[in-house]
Amino acid sequence: MEKATNPIRPTDDAARALARGILADHNYAALGVTDPQTGAPALSRVAYVWLPETAQILSLISDLSAHSRALAERPNCGLLIGSVPDRGDPLTHPRLSLETYALPCDKAEKKAAYLAAYPKAKLYFDFGDFRMVEFTVKAAFLNGGFGQAFHLTPDDLRP
Repeated sequence: MEKATNPIRPTDDAARALARGILADHNYAALGVTDPQTGAPALSRVAYVWLPETAQILSLISDLSAHSRALAERPNCGLLIGSVPDRGDPLTHPRLSLETYALPCDKAEKKAAYLAAYPKAKLYFDFGDFRMVEFTVKAAFLNGGFGQAFHLTPDDLRP
């Protein structure tokens, strides 16, 4: 029997740069949470701000959303970041999967950073049902395209 080869490549500077580029070049992510009532996975889309110096991600979420309630009970979650091209096979394009832990953070302290990225959020930023969440990256998986898979650490995502 032929021995299977490991499809995960050793993480190198090119993989680190690609992962950091994906985080910096995008502003929306698919958020995966666990529904606390059913235990089923649930997905939604969130806007985010990437803080490269701390390898953390900020998002403004409403307490009215199902994912907000899910994160309050089970802060372990996942983010998928990447775009789908207009043409070609979307599975051959880079994307970054992040294993994260989400906790509320000081909304006023992060306001300037968030509004710099999303000026229109000024309309609702101070509403009582919105809170700032900080996603701390625990692990990352980069699919850089066909045959380019890498495991990354939070330190790999810092400049």
